[in-house]
Amino acid sequence: MKNTAIQPSATEKVMRENDFIVSKTDLKGRITYCNRIFIEFSGYSEEELLGSQHNIVRHPDMPRAVFKLLWDTLAAGNECFAYVKNMARDGSYYWVFANVTPSYDQQDKTIGYLSVRRKPKPEAVKLVAGLYKQMLDAERQAGAQNAIAASSRILTNLLAEKALSYEEFILSL
Repeated sequence: MKNTAIQPSATEKVMRENDFIVSKTDLKGRITYCNRIFIEFSGYSEEELLGSQHNIVRHPDMPRAVFKLLWDTLAAGNECFAYVKNMARDGSYYWVFANVTPSYDQQDKTIGYLSVRRKPKPEAVKLVAGLYKQMLDAERQAGAQNAIAASSRILTNLLAEKALSYEEFILSL
């Protein structure tokens, strides 16, 4: 369960070049596997992570529209790439470049999700952080009921302006 008492800090943890944060979840987003790098960066023990919702590491600087896009992409059976700012147990943060894919059983039924995160490009983080701030501001101004639609419009407008799909945009950074 997400601990809402954790206060974000300005302390950043930077992934090493060869680090890969790996986790698996069930269909509801509960963690069923986490590697040692995930445990290290999150600051939680394996016991605390297993069975918890993956949003245990969600940073409040992340727009809700990004997660809607992620879940919509996965529900369509596609993989999703995203830059994500996570929050560790001590309030510090770490940016990741995430690739999330559906996991299937032998009957081709989705049984969960696999996420592999690596060190993001610093120049991409700078650009994405600015975009996410705009999206988050729009969410706050729109209020809870219209938040996702408001920040989704900012992303949609940017993609239209660049004539790129979301995946093309993210992979071009």
